[in-house]
Amino acid sequence: MMVRDAQREVRSVFLGGFAGQLVSGALWLLSAALGTWGSHRQAILALAVGGFFIFPLTQIVLRTLRRPASLTPGNPLNGLAMQVAFTVPLGLPLVGAATLHHAYWFYPAFMIVVGAHYLPFVFLYGMRQFAVLCALLVGGGLGLGLTVREPFSPGGWLTGGVLILFALVGRSVALASEKRETGTAH
Repeated sequence: MMVRDAQREVRSVFLGGFAGQLVSGALWLLSAALGTWGSHRQAILALAVGGFFIFPLTQIVLRTLRRPASLTPGNPLNGLAMQVAFTVPLGLPLVGAATLHHAYWFYPAFMIVVGAHYLPFVFLYGMRQFAVLCALLVGGGLGLGLTVREPFSPGGWLTGGVLILFALVGRSVALASEKRETGTAH
């Protein structure tokens, strides 16, 4: 399988990242709401623990949309997709250390880890939009971490909104690509 074909399959199966980013965006917004109207602890637990359910929930969304939920076994990008997904949990100790130092660094640190994990998506999906998403989250995390002390949750609200916006952009790009290549859209 050629790289371009493998990328096309990734774009098509995962709808340009739509389902995963929609689930992630909703989780970030839930966490931000808990951080705003509940406690910091609830917000942190929601995002840290909830993150482990992003993949299964993404699978449910894809199946609900009557889309395939996995790449074909011969796709050479299958391994890369799994490796990229594991970069976020591997970054959690860094997020934890930042949060222990200053509680208000929780969202900015998490934004940097999640944003950096989107950079390889540029190659994985063959979509430059992921470089913009990476830059927005990493830059936003740095900016908030260096300037905002209170309130606790702006990074959660910002990231949730950006992820949902990029979910819609990715879906639009993927469906337009499918339509161009096959003459049909789902």
